[in-house]
Amino acid sequence: MTGYMTDFAGVRWTLPNLLAWRLDYTAGVPCDSFWLRCPWDGNNTTRPGDWVSFQAFHEGEQVFAGVVDECEVTLSERGRLLEVSGRGMAARLLDNEALGQDYLSATQQDIIRDHVTPYGIQTAPGGSLPPVSRFSVATGSSEWSVVYEFARYYGGVAPRFDRQGRLVLTGWQDSQERLIGDGVPITALTLRDRRYGVLSRVLVRDRWSGAVEAVDNAAFLAQGGQARRVITMPERSSYQAMRYSGQFQLDKSASELQRLEVTVAQAFCAWPGDLVRIQRTDWDWNGVYRAAQVSVGMDEAGYWSRLELTDPDFTV
Repeated sequence: MTGYMTDFAGVRWTLPNLLAWRLDYTAGVPCDSFWLRCPWDGNNTTRPGDWVSFQAFHEGEQVFAGVVDECEVTLSERGRLLEVSGRGMAARLLDNEALGQDYLSATQQDIIRDHVTPYGIQTAPGGSLPPVSRFSVATGSSEWSVVYEFARYYGGVAPRFDRQGRLVLTGWQDSQERLIGDGVPITALTLRDRRYGVLSRVLVRDRWSGAVEAVDNAAFLAQGGQARRVITMPERSSYQAMRYSGQFQLDKSASELQRLEVTVAQAFCAWPGDLVRIQRTDWDWNGVYRAAQVSVGMDEAGYWSRLELTDPDFTV
């Protein structure tokens, strides 16, 4: 993999051969991130503190775009080493606070113009979200929360960023499955069941009318689960909005109940959102999963990918 840094003046710099690196990809939440280490010659004409953005390419394909958060040069018995870390392009939306405002009718173009484009972020083609009547941006909200609320709660699409650093406002593309069979070099395979954080019931309360709507996770209740949350909806809540919000919270918490973690001795064997079929003779939980998070790296042990898999219909 080859890494490139761009400084505040727009000059692009190629990093020396990387000694170790890690790229963490998510399905939108939390933010993607990167870390790398390489040798560093004190005679370089660039200062790491001037870098603002990072791009990575693997075999000619761009695999990451993000912003630089921290640089560190260390001189030790191992020589002079540079370490750089940062986050994906969602960081620009997370780090900036939105200006509170009300839209009579907010369109996708309005949201992109006011809350995405000002930060130098491009949008991938294909997104077509419906307009939202009387859409409000609360003072103190991050630009990311504005985009997420508009796309997820009203459009039914979880926003995310692709490997080119573009905002994606479309659903998953399920044209193919990634197969992890007996011939794939797996170094670890772990099934995790975690009840903590899974909700059994959500009470959604309309603050103006006082109406309360209960939504239950019947399956979790039958398993003895007891974890209730109470949500107070803002003004102009409708029955449908109340119902959807409660069900959304249940579905989101339920997606954490079971996760399958696979570590493969290969780089870039899957991406977040990919369907992954586990089909191994030595495993009891074969089937089709969806990649929720993917970490890819290189260190002393060589290349590796760690996939966190969950239900294909999990809620982000």
